[in-house]
Amino acid sequence: MLEDLVAAGNVAVLTGAGISTESGIPDYRGESGRARPATPMTYQDFTGSPENRQRYWARSHLGWRFIGDVQPNDGHRAVAALQQQGLVSGLVTQNVDGLHQAGGARDVIELHGALRDVVCLSCRELTSRKHLEARLTAANPGWERANLPLKPDGDVDLDDTSGFQVVDCESCGGLLKPEVVFFGETVPRDRVDRTFALVAASDTLLVLGSSLTVMSGFRFVLFAKKQGKTVAIVNQGPTRGDAHADLKVDAPLGPALTSLSVTMVA
Repeated sequence: MLEDLVAAGNVAVLTGAGISTESGIPDYRGESGRARPATPMTYQDFTGSPENRQRYWARSHLGWRFIGDVQPNDGHRAVAALQQQGLVSGLVTQNVDGLHQAGGARDVIELHGALRDVVCLSCRELTSRKHLEARLTAANPGWERANLPLKPDGDVDLDDTSGFQVVDCESCGGLLKPEVVFFGETVPRDRVDRTFALVAASDTLLVLGSSLTVMSGFRFVLFAKKQGKTVAIVNQGPTRGDAHADLKVDAPLGPALTSLSVTMVA
């Protein structure tokens, strides 16, 4: 039983997009993503073309109005509660929305980075997304589009972005990029090493809301099994890791995790 595994403590948690769908952020491959083709911007596309960067920032600028205001849901709060009870030894997320921290979690390893930060690809200066949004708004007065559907990366569906003005680094004039790992990029080694160390020191790996389709998350399931750890998965629909799981629960994350955290308190 999932309750027994979590009650024993020393649980490493790995989360994916499925834990944020109840906050209104769609995912690529789960319940909200099955009818929508996944066509994310790659790192090579972004860096190789001014038109691609214009397209990315125009669509992301409009999507940020939603992402910047989105709130954590019951699943995020339940994970934080389990961490506060000392049952969760560490938390790793593949999400870039910052909702775990907003829900009360601490010391989160953000495997793929965070949309709240922006990096210059030349001088590597980090600035806030809030500051960038003020600059983009000033450079694009009247750039408003209504009722555009949000996409998993925090941008929107918009075809014509030709009139959008992109801004560059204020310090050196270099290209700005959100501090997230694009498709085609490599996850920074220190984040990977910290995650492997967390899994190695834990008794159980609990995967929440991830299809584990990409290797950046799936490798930790394989590692956990090789290390003799227990693997539990809570997700709506099948995952790549199901054959390696000691326990699989197919259920909505919010209700399942809320029930679990309440049980642990009781």
